[in-house]
Amino acid sequence: MIQQETLELLEWNRLCQHLATFAATKLGAVAARNLEIPTTKAESLQLLAQTKEVYQLEQDLETGWSFDGIADIGESLERAKLGGMLSGQELLDIATTLAGVRRLRRVIDNREDIPVLTELVAEIRTYPEIEQEIHRCIDDAGKVADRASPKLASIRVRLKEVRDSIYQKLQSILQRQGGAVQEPVITQRGDRFVIPVKAPQKDQIPGIIQDTSSTGATLYIEPNAIVNLGNQLRQYRRQEQAEEEAILRSLTERVAAVESDLEYLLAVATILDLATARARYSLWLEGNAPRFIDFAGGEPITLRQLRHPLLVWQHQHEQGTDVVPINVQIDPKIRVVAITGPNTGGKTVTLKTIGLSALMAKVGLFIPAREPVELPWFEQVLADIGDEQSIEQNLSTFSGHIRRIIRILDTLKAEFSSSSVQKDPDDNRQAQEWDSEAVGKIQRTNNQSLILLDEVGAGTDPAEGSALAIALLKYLADNALLTIATTHYGELKALKYQDSRFENASVEFDDRTLSPTYRLLWGIPGRSNALAIAQRLGLGQEIVEEARKRVGGYSEEINQTIAGLEAQRREQELKAKEASQLLQQTERFYTEISEKAASLQEKERELKQYQEREVQKAIAQAKAEIAKVIRQLQQGSPTAQNAQKATEAIGQIAENRLPKLEKRSSSYVPKVGERIRLPNLGQTAEVLHLADEEVTVRFGLMKMTVPLTEIESLDGKKVEIPAKPKAVFTPSPQPATPKPPVTVRTSQNTVDLRGSRVAEAESELERAISKATESGVLWIIHGKGTGRLREGIHEFLQHHPQVERFELAPQNEGGSGVTIAYLI
Repeated sequence: MIQQETLELLEWNRLCQHLATFAATKLGAVAARNLEIPTTKAESLQLLAQTKEVYQLEQDLETGWSFDGIADIGESLERAKLGGMLSGQELLDIATTLAGVRRLRRVIDNREDIPVLTELVAEIRTYPEIEQEIHRCIDDAGKVADRASPKLASIRVRLKEVRDSIYQKLQSILQRQGGAVQEPVITQRGDRFVIPVKAPQKDQIPGIIQDTSSTGATLYIEPNAIVNLGNQLRQYRRQEQAEEEAILRSLTERVAAVESDLEYLLAVATILDLATARARYSLWLEGNAPRFIDFAGGEPITLRQLRHPLLVWQHQHEQGTDVVPINVQIDPKIRVVAITGPNTGGKTVTLKTIGLSALMAKVGLFIPAREPVELPWFEQVLADIGDEQSIEQNLSTFSGHIRRIIRILDTLKAEFSSSSVQKDPDDNRQAQEWDSEAVGKIQRTNNQSLILLDEVGAGTDPAEGSALAIALLKYLADNALLTIATTHYGELKALKYQDSRFENASVEFDDRTLSPTYRLLWGIPGRSNALAIAQRLGLGQEIVEEARKRVGGYSEEINQTIAGLEAQRREQELKAKEASQLLQQTERFYTEISEKAASLQEKERELKQYQEREVQKAIAQAKAEIAKVIRQLQQGSPTAQNAQKATEAIGQIAENRLPKLEKRSSSYVPKVGERIRLPNLGQTAEVLHLADEEVTVRFGLMKMTVPLTEIESLDGKKVEIPAKPKAVFTPSPQPATPKPPVTVRTSQNTVDLRGSRVAEAESELERAISKATESGVLWIIHGKGTGRLREGIHEFLQHHPQVERFELAPQNEGGSGVTIAYLI
């Protein structure tokens, strides 16, 4: 079949061998080496989805997932189904396989983003009860264990007793008759215990001769003293064997009863291993998942930086040369691509690379190319690559090619008639007529095949060969989705300008080194390099000039035009490379700047947090000192002199806690929404409200009202206002006896702070104290919890100037979950 020939020509079996090395089980390796090509697009999509999910799973798991314990139990299941008895090792392999598949299913069930694998393992049954029974009856060496049955254990106890008795008697004989034995050892012949006796002294140890040495000098005698014990041992061994067989048969019957489920489980394990092999091979190739496009419907083929997978393997494992990637980007209106260029330039490798990529996508493998990887799902990949000469069949190179092409056309269900072979190669029908006719035929045949032809029309007269090649390619343009052909015929280069369904490509050739670069150039046909190479290699100038005359000026002009196009292409590629480097440099600078900006923002955030903590600490200390001054004032008689001293003390505290900075003269006036600085606190803040001589600002989570004189602009400008005489604070006389606190709870003297943070609770508590001043008592509900909120509230109350004292509420009023504060 041509399909199988194509696989051989593309070296598909080598790729499958490489894939098999990534399988974890024998089953997976066998499946990889015999990889089948799907016949439907739905099947390919299913395989590709499996590969993607395993690929993602392997990336997410720390150690990947394991197929340990999973064995090839197919033959064992078949024998159990036919009524045969399985050995202990075969049963143990079944148990470890059940456990291994159960582990895989557990990994899959723990994920929610792998629906295809989840559906695959949903119906499998791992029969833990059979696994446990096998492990109970079979030890790790695959032998039937004593615990398998009481009868077996009893038989083995008696076996041991008899064996020990035999050893004791034989040891006694060896000690008594040491001169008669060849060497003092106990050995066996068959299932009978014997000792080696010298032939002349055989009468000293009467017994049954079980064997004789090759020289006849040694007789292996079973002494009469142990014959009966040997008979008992043989009997017990038979009983042991019968009991072991009964246990193995019982286990085999349990396996046979669920044979169909275990066959399905084995198939799922093979599918998972094969998907894992595809994912790991794809990762090793640095491949990307392909997307199947509608090429006939207008989507282009895109395979950038495509590498030949077998050459990648050769480079990595066999120290081959570096792999030169190619770019394959084909417009959807193109049906035939003609690749021209020198021999050994990489044309055939290009064909094989594209063909292998199409097959890899069909079997669910990633393609070694840059994203996006977009190509059609080709129903068939058919190739004519290489030489098919045969002396036995009297086939020339040309005949071999034609026979293979005929098989390709037969597979396409198209008739390769003599009229199409003899079609005039100079047929100059209009391109639009070709387009409409080709589109109609493609739609009617709906053929989704990829045809790869190497040196189409070669091996015969150039004129007839080129005519045949043109007719064949036009036929394939009508009847195949895409054809890629390599050729040396210059006439094929002109098809692009006659029919818009044709495209030219060439393999690049370096004139300076006289060697190919293996790069694929699109839109530019290859030019003849024979004369240039001959001249560079030293062929006579007169011969080269005569050859140029015979080639004709028109051909030379074409070569010069192509050379100009190649030079322009190289220039554009150089500019594109420079632009790419500039873009990479720009991206690198952007990344560095972004990282530095993020670092500065983090430092600013940390600095703000530190400043807020320091401000809160300073405020708390100032409140504590002010409260101390107030308590000292309350303890003495309320006189103006004491009030004056208290005012001076508070001023001193403000001076110590909030030191003044040097003022700068300016006529600066802040505006609402403007950012300003608070020099005393070392903070920047936002202006919320302006009064006559005060301003309300916000920094962080805090709001506060400060005098205009204590703010400045971000550039250091201060607000100057006329100084006013300082008012003397005179406290009102306090009653001699404090008023009794009101102990009745109301909504006015109760605040619920449960669930609040300490910082939030303090602001709420401040408002509650101001509202509850007249009642003289405040009930604070903070709950029990961890106690941190209660501790923070108590610390706040302890330093508050309006709180005389506080205590926990009685047990019937909330106990440790409620605090009662008595206010001044």
